[in-house]
Amino acid sequence: MSILTDIQTALTPLGIPLETGVFKDKAPERYIVVVPLVDTFELHADNTPGIDVQEARLSLYAKGNYMKDKNRIVKTLLAEDFTITDRRYIGYETETGYHHYAVDVAKHYEMEE
Repeated sequence: MSILTDIQTALTPLGIPLETGVFKDKAPERYIVVVPLVDTFELHADNTPGIDVQEARLSLYAKGNYMKDKNRIVKTLLAEDFTITDRRYIGYETETGYHHYAVDVAKHYEMEE
């Protein structure tokens, strides 16, 4: 199981182009870049992890108003059992004309054997 795959599956119906790491093609009016952040194990009394916690950052780039897209992304992620650990406006990029908004998410997976 992979948070990157699950994010792609959850957000594809929104129709916003999504890439992992960097957007390679010519940038459209709005797009999402997903970057993995960390994989951790929950602590257990017997020191044997049973849960793998994976985290990633979604960066929404939009020319013009980004609020509707941000709200759709957050609502979709919550409906798909992601935990949102942070949301923040990063800023307006004067060189490109994009607003940058980040959503950090985590998802818990049972350990595969």
